[in-house]
Amino acid sequence: MQTRVFLNRSVKKKKESKYIRGFMARFHTRKLSPSIITFYTIFVFAFSVFIFLLYVRTFITDEEDQPHPHISRSHEVPKPPRFKDDGQLWVSPNSHGFHPCVKPTAKYKGVQQFDRYLSVRSNGGLNQMRTGIADMVAVAHIMNATLVIPQLDKRSFWKDSSVFSDVFDEFHFIESLKGDIGIVQELPKNLEAAPRARKHFTSWSGVGYYEEMTRLWNDYQVIHVAKSDSRLANNDLPLDIQRLRCRAMYHALRFSPPIENLGKRLVDRLRSRGERYIALHLRYEKDMLSFTGCAYGLTDAESEELRILRETTNYWKVKKINSTEQRIGGFCPLTPKEVGIFLQALGFPPSTPIYIAAGEIYGGNTHLSELSSRFPNLISKESLATPEELKAFTNHASQNAAVDYIISVESDVFVPSYSGNMARAVEGHRRFLDHRKTINPDRKGLVGIFDKLETGELVEGAALSHMVQRMHKNRQGAPRKRQGSLPGVKGRARFRTEESFYENPYPECICGSRNKLERM
Repeated sequence: MQTRVFLNRSVKKKKESKYIRGFMARFHTRKLSPSIITFYTIFVFAFSVFIFLLYVRTFITDEEDQPHPHISRSHEVPKPPRFKDDGQLWVSPNSHGFHPCVKPTAKYKGVQQFDRYLSVRSNGGLNQMRTGIADMVAVAHIMNATLVIPQLDKRSFWKDSSVFSDVFDEFHFIESLKGDIGIVQELPKNLEAAPRARKHFTSWSGVGYYEEMTRLWNDYQVIHVAKSDSRLANNDLPLDIQRLRCRAMYHALRFSPPIENLGKRLVDRLRSRGERYIALHLRYEKDMLSFTGCAYGLTDAESEELRILRETTNYWKVKKINSTEQRIGGFCPLTPKEVGIFLQALGFPPSTPIYIAAGEIYGGNTHLSELSSRFPNLISKESLATPEELKAFTNHASQNAAVDYIISVESDVFVPSYSGNMARAVEGHRRFLDHRKTINPDRKGLVGIFDKLETGELVEGAALSHMVQRMHKNRQGAPRKRQGSLPGVKGRARFRTEESFYENPYPECICGSRNKLERM
């Protein structure tokens, strides 16, 4: 059997060999012409060149996609992003037809004249005083008291000697609220030496608390309030009280004519350039960095200077602060460099005009240059106004802050680097005025991104922009309900974690149709 298979295979191979020899013989007998030989030669050469170029291209692409073995990724220079300003950067969120509504309801009881007075010493910076004064207007109404024009803080960090009429339009303040409370410029002569109750009202109190405080009228005609900030609750107050706060804040507390005139004049100058502008509340000032204990990006000498300031400022209660923990928790202002990265990632081009709404930047141009290197078109009051125009405001921090406030409220886009009193007040005012665009940085979320940039795990470019834009899609001032306290926080501590009424006066002072309110 095996012999038969072997013979069959041999016969088959002989036949195949004979066939191949016959074919080759026929092929060799055919003589190729010179033109065909030339054609085949050119074809083979062209095909070889094509294969070679394809190989080289693939090799170069692979080399570019891999990090250089001798260069750290953290030292690579990022490619400059491409900027395409299609107008969407500047568009305010859809207000869905919501509008300001501050008129009293039909149940509201207006001014009632009583021979008892509430005197107030405001505390803090400009916007802490403004919100406190607005609260005291409502408290005076609840307690059936006549309000004495408040005293402004002269003992805070800024040592500002301004009085009420220097910062606010006093006549307008009195006239605007005459249907709500009585207001006098000073105590009657017969009460100047009278005994008075000196009271620190409890923070974030409701109407019931102040109705209980009216028992003091049994013994005194004058109650002096030593602090005005955060004396009223953010929530769960009668609608008419909340609307009174808004009337006081957004209508009655108009700035003095010199401030209003300069503020509007500077806005007109910015507009006359034919460009839209960002108002950047760059809270990178000495007092804020010291108060928050934020030393990231500072030299050892600068950090020590801020620590000493914090230790020696008596009314700052917290002295020992872990700077790293503060930053990771999102409790630090963005640095000028971080602001530059942030705005660039959002898509704003380098030519964007940016008005710096702030006092003196700590470290001066040393730190500010980290922003101006990305956005050279930085504008300040000093570059926008003449020395003569600013002369009257010298050494008056509250008056300068008021000018910044006006320019910020009127800006195309408002960006705060920290959620302090001015940032919250401006954001709330812009919400009140048809929800003008306010981009509120997620500082806690951004810390992780900035740290990855620092270590080289992430580079600037399309991926970074996508991350930042997605993170801030819903942080641009669109209508939403005011946020309550953080989960798990109990007792009175929960009030501190609530969103401020003046940061978002919706829904009490911002109205729409009932269906829209229910959907929000």
